[in-house]
Amino acid sequence: MTGPRTRPRSIWRGVLVAVTTPFDPNFEVDGPALVDHVARLVANGVDGIVVGGSLGEGASLSLEERVRLVSIAVSAAGPRVPVVAAIGAARTAEAVGLARSAVSAGASGLLVLPPYVYRGDRRETHEHFRAVLRATEVPGMLYNNPAAYGTDVSPDEVLELAEELSTLTGVKESSGDVRRIAAIRALLGERVEVAVGLDDAVLEGVAAGAVGWVAGLANAFPEESVRLFCHLERGERDEAWELYRWFLPLLRRDTGPKFVQEIKVLQSDLGLGSARVRPPRLPLCDAELLELRALTRAALESRPGAAKPPRGRTRTSASKA
Repeated sequence: MTGPRTRPRSIWRGVLVAVTTPFDPNFEVDGPALVDHVARLVANGVDGIVVGGSLGEGASLSLEERVRLVSIAVSAAGPRVPVVAAIGAARTAEAVGLARSAVSAGASGLLVLPPYVYRGDRRETHEHFRAVLRATEVPGMLYNNPAAYGTDVSPDEVLELAEELSTLTGVKESSGDVRRIAAIRALLGERVEVAVGLDDAVLEGVAAGAVGWVAGLANAFPEESVRLFCHLERGERDEAWELYRWFLPLLRRDTGPKFVQEIKVLQSDLGLGSARVRPPRLPLCDAELLELRALTRAALESRPGAAKPPRGRTRTSASKA
């Protein structure tokens, strides 16, 4: 287990885990399992918890379930790390209502998605983000993932929105083009913090100026995820590259169409959760499982040993209170 670390000064800095949503045999949200999972992640030194996002099967959850996820995660994490609620909906009014309910349930921040289903133009997309980000006073992170949602928010659009909205303080950049991270930093400086949104781009993303990582494989490998990010932010290039080279085949599982199923299988195989997904998702077929488990077996056989966290990353007992 990675040792404790100092809490970052912003909720968008460090490793924020996009947590999977555990389901019981009746496909209902398994609250006790989520409590255990969040507590385990926090104990491994992650910097934040994101619930109800793409990896959390948010589109398959009711609004009530998504608010309940926030409450459960806040209870499990306590004051140690912030809980961020992913806000995605087909209707703007629904997204606004979810944002308000999530904050009432204890969310410290919002990860705001473009509208589900309808792919609006620039004017429509901006108006949706404005409505959601003005609905509360907590910090908001704009989620840009054109491959998944068909909406591409360019750096100049981020600048336009940030000039209007004081609550827009972060961007989760998942376009796959790390030049976007440098472009956002060049346009906005420190006004908006950027987090890498694709696991297999974290090394390049931090080098381009990202200060956070909304991580998926951290659900199954929290210790390695925290260690990798620590090395990257400390500029320890050799140590980071050694760990990243080992981790990369696994990190790439975060980018495929069945990333939810695959990450949940990894959790299950490591004794860290259930592989159960909610329909319309279905479990992986035998051939898919064989491929994934061969990859996992190879990774575990060469898994790096535990190491001390990089210099300057010690969380004091006072910061846990």
